[in-house]
Amino acid sequence: MRKLILLCLLSFSSLLNAAPGVFPDSTFNNLDYGLYWFGSGDTWQKAVPGQSNAYYGASKPTVIYIHGWQNGTTARKDRETFNREGAGGPTLDLAAAWRNAGYNVGVLYWNQFADEGEVTDAEAKIWSATGPRAMRWRNSSGVYATGPTQSVGDLLFKSYKDNMAGYTGSNIRILGHSLGNQVAIVLTKKISDAVTAGTVNSKLLPKRVALLDPFYSNNAKSWLGNQWTGAVSRSYVSALKGKGVIFEAYRTSAVTSTVFVGDANAGLMNMTAFSELKPWYFNAAQVTEKHNAAVWHYLWSFSFNPPLVTGTSNQAASAKTSDSRITTLMNGTQKLVHDQGAYTKEPSDDNFKLQAR
Repeated sequence: MRKLILLCLLSFSSLLNAAPGVFPDSTFNNLDYGLYWFGSGDTWQKAVPGQSNAYYGASKPTVIYIHGWQNGTTARKDRETFNREGAGGPTLDLAAAWRNAGYNVGVLYWNQFADEGEVTDAEAKIWSATGPRAMRWRNSSGVYATGPTQSVGDLLFKSYKDNMAGYTGSNIRILGHSLGNQVAIVLTKKISDAVTAGTVNSKLLPKRVALLDPFYSNNAKSWLGNQWTGAVSRSYVSALKGKGVIFEAYRTSAVTSTVFVGDANAGLMNMTAFSELKPWYFNAAQVTEKHNAAVWHYLWSFSFNPPLVTGTSNQAASAKTSDSRITTLMNGTQKLVHDQGAYTKEPSDDNFKLQAR
């Protein structure tokens, strides 16, 4: 058991994310964060308020991805994109099916804030600008500089609302991986509060939020009113569900929920359409690959028909599963557990069985 825990800690502290997109050195030498829109082959254009963007249409359905902890990535000049080959995924542009279906595809970056040796130092910045490392950010030389006076949640909310102020569509989906699932929840809560206050158009409230191998640290935090991040997230999700937001969650590894590594937050998982995936095409030592599988498996699943519940014609959960079916699973009393297709990466042969939560 101790060996497994040590392996999880070592793997999680040295996560290697997706193969890097091609970004200029200035992206890593200077502070850069916020919303980027993507085209084919990982081409991108940063969203700038008031400026047209080749990869964005104001009336299109929209999917936006938020990454997690980024220890050491700035020095390597790495940023997560939709090419996940370097993270154990397929050699594919995983955004292609979404774009072909008419979606805007974006990433909300906070990588230089998330580049910390200790995961809880990055976690604090999501919620507060006055945590143990304040809002310092890292450049490509490995040097930290003093950052802004707003939290990551506030900074990304501003980028989101300013760049989508003219949005006229009716379908926004937010994906958050690992630590990024906390960002996704905080962001959605801020959007909801602004809609209620009448300062943001209601069309900007995400319809659906996917939590991909979510991570929460253990213990109460002084910078969060001596509460656990998992507990506050549960309260946010409960309120957001009351506003009609749909939540789904996918667990692919033990690294985010082993008791000495993170808080499994079972209470939150039980509030979602929760699936336990078994990426058994990786061996027991490939913890990092299993953790990253949540991202590319979910993105790739949009290319295929929804998986089924074994022995039935009922749909299980995937990116392609309808909002109405995800809502039914979210409000049910059972979770989904990978039953068939666990030894193949392609999601097309996946089936799931239902178990009590």
